[in-house]
Amino acid sequence: MAGFSDRWPAYVSVAERRRAAEAFAKAEAGKGRVLLPVSIEGRAIATTFWGKAWCEHLEKFSDYANRLPRGRTYARNGSVIHLEIDTGKITAMVYGSDTYHINIAIAPLPADKWDALKAECVGGVDSALELLQGKLSSSIMQTVCDRDNGLFPAPAEIGLDCNCPDWADLCKHLAAVLYGVGARLDQSPELLFQLRGVDYRELIGAELAIDTTASGTELTGDLSGIFGIDIDTTADLDSIDSGFIENSATAKGKRIASKARRKVQARKAKPKPISDAASSINISRGIRASHIVKLRKQHQLTQQDLAGLTGKSVATICRWEERTGVLKLQAASQRVLRAVFQKTPQQIDRAMKRKRQ
Repeated sequence: MAGFSDRWPAYVSVAERRRAAEAFAKAEAGKGRVLLPVSIEGRAIATTFWGKAWCEHLEKFSDYANRLPRGRTYARNGSVIHLEIDTGKITAMVYGSDTYHINIAIAPLPADKWDALKAECVGGVDSALELLQGKLSSSIMQTVCDRDNGLFPAPAEIGLDCNCPDWADLCKHLAAVLYGVGARLDQSPELLFQLRGVDYRELIGAELAIDTTASGTELTGDLSGIFGIDIDTTADLDSIDSGFIENSATAKGKRIASKARRKVQARKAKPKPISDAASSINISRGIRASHIVKLRKQHQLTQQDLAGLTGKSVATICRWEERTGVLKLQAASQRVLRAVFQKTPQQIDRAMKRKRQ
């Protein structure tokens, strides 16, 4: 029995653990590695819609119900000293009696489930900010939080790995990290969609896709009758601006739509050369929402891309873009945004490649 008990490390108090975790983080910073710790204020692990929904989802499964409580204390007392969420994976470090390394694999959301979610959300999500803040109707909330068919992964879709000596599939270190994910979603809810390998923007103003495969002929005939035009089934329907469809009942509308298709096809065939100059957007009198939108369009960046370049959350980028007048930003945000405006396309491209590595 003595040999068995000796394999377990000696107990370390919470205060000692916190001091050791802080010292470890400083040592890592000295080596050039920046840790992303989970910091929880008060008793609640998560306080926003997405964070609480993540925690509540995990607690629905009997596989986890008995072992998750052991991780709550670890999560609350700052033991999760690093937690990083990326597509299909969570990497973390938990400081207990030693520093334990965590790797959690999350299966991508199946395409059929994602399509079903998009269909359920048609007309129900008006903006990115509304979605990320969880300001959704009760029916959509029930849909995205459904235990079996929602956004959150089931135990069978979660691969757990911790290098601690605990034999259990879900040790307290892994449980602490799973709760830490809930706390992190409070700050950056878009990470849930990234984790499941889907683009949250597809839920915004979602429209049902037209299936042009099996029933393509029937649909084409219906559309021809509705709009009064002959539709070319070889054309890329997605590339036709909806404004042209409204005018297409006339011969002039037909010619405009045809010309638009040719222009789109020409642009696709001959990509616009990338300039080696920095952005020409004039921000000398302050940064406006329109400047940020123009910057993204100029460099073909998504809101998530810009969030990665600036170190901000997607929700923050959304808020900036929805404001009017000159943005009242903190000095640090001003500096990081101005630095992006000064970058050339090549510099931004290299920065994005580094982010993806």
